[in-house]
Amino acid sequence: MISLPSPYCLGDARQAVAIDPERFLLEVMSRASSSKRHNIFIELSTNEGVQSQLRQQLQRLARGVALPLLGIPIAVKDNIDVRGFSTTAGCPAFAYQPDANALSVQRLIDAGAIVIGKTNLDQFATGLVGVRSPYGLCRSSIDPDYVCGGSSSGSALAVAMGIVPVALGTDTAGSGRVPAAFNGIVGLKPSRGIVSTVGVVPACRSLDCVSIFSLNPTDAWDVLRLCAAFEPRDAFSRAVPQGWGGCSARNGFRFGSPSGLEFFGNDAYQNAFGDAENRLTSIGGTAVEVPIDDFIQAGQLLYDGPWVAERYSAVGKFIESHTDSVHPVVREIVLGGKVPAAHQLFDAQYLLTELLRKTAYVWDLVDVLAMPTTGTIYRVDEVLTDPLITNRNLGRYTNFVNLLDLAGIAIPVSHSSAGAPFGITLLGPAFSEAKLVDIAERFIQ
Repeated sequence: MISLPSPYCLGDARQAVAIDPERFLLEVMSRASSSKRHNIFIELSTNEGVQSQLRQQLQRLARGVALPLLGIPIAVKDNIDVRGFSTTAGCPAFAYQPDANALSVQRLIDAGAIVIGKTNLDQFATGLVGVRSPYGLCRSSIDPDYVCGGSSSGSALAVAMGIVPVALGTDTAGSGRVPAAFNGIVGLKPSRGIVSTVGVVPACRSLDCVSIFSLNPTDAWDVLRLCAAFEPRDAFSRAVPQGWGGCSARNGFRFGSPSGLEFFGNDAYQNAFGDAENRLTSIGGTAVEVPIDDFIQAGQLLYDGPWVAERYSAVGKFIESHTDSVHPVVREIVLGGKVPAAHQLFDAQYLLTELLRKTAYVWDLVDVLAMPTTGTIYRVDEVLTDPLITNRNLGRYTNFVNLLDLAGIAIPVSHSSAGAPFGITLLGPAFSEAKLVDIAERFIQ
């Protein structure tokens, strides 16, 4: 078989494809098949299906089509449509057969990628934990006593456990960042709208983003540049500005050092974040203290305010007619979206507009804001015992990001002194992805 590290990056995959693409994909499928106990995949392709995809891509290559992802295997979260696979959103009763690929998936296939399977998730992308799925709960690849993070749990595991070099997830409240942190990989959450969500089962349609998991920031950036495109059929799509891909950070950069952080009693995480700030300083960063109360207040609007009504708008009627088919925690959260009145949503929109204005000054002071991706991590049994409070705590530093129209990249730091995985997220205003990736790459080298 092909000698392949685990986990592995796009460069490793390209070398393997150049040597023997068929044998490489057989190795990938062998790894995927042997991972069943980790509940990574909801639906997995067959060896024959993967080889058929490869033949089609090689035929395109022979016709002279440029294929920057030729033969690269990818995994796709199962709330994103892939033709030939069911879309379940983590709920068997909801399953349907899509007629077309989601636009993000299509652009990667057009670049030569091979879809090997659909990955597990917190049902209807509602959760940051990875335990709300009838297809089995997911545990951290670093320490199985801890949750994997969600909702894009399977996609993160597929990369962290060396099955694929990149995977697609979604991120509304942190779903593309928390599982990256809990599995020691990179999670890139782009600016809203630059990757179309056509073909994605909505959670909160106005906030949803397609996210990218990879082993390093550069791979995520390469995939994002292939996925990002204005799509007229998507009312929420927007074009990237001219020069978007060249906005790298200065050699010396300013990073926001948040004041008033809450680590929920996790001293190891607090110490690890201090180490991360020291690392940012060592690569040329200058710390600028930034109060984060307004950011946290914005994040509280997502679940503790009327924005939960958007989740009801997406799947609430289905849940009401299939109550026994839906995870009880997901059902409680989504059906709670019927409660807010219309005037409460307007009040919340006014408050969010004020918070957008009050936080805008930060980007005049700093190039990036450095945050712990989460303030703590929980064992599986802790989340199952208290699913709502633990989930809320995990979202403290992620929930505000899409509401405030920010881009973010979650990167691994180290295991904490307690042995649990820990990571930080670098945040910037919309369209700052190149700058974030540049600093992230320097950080992890």
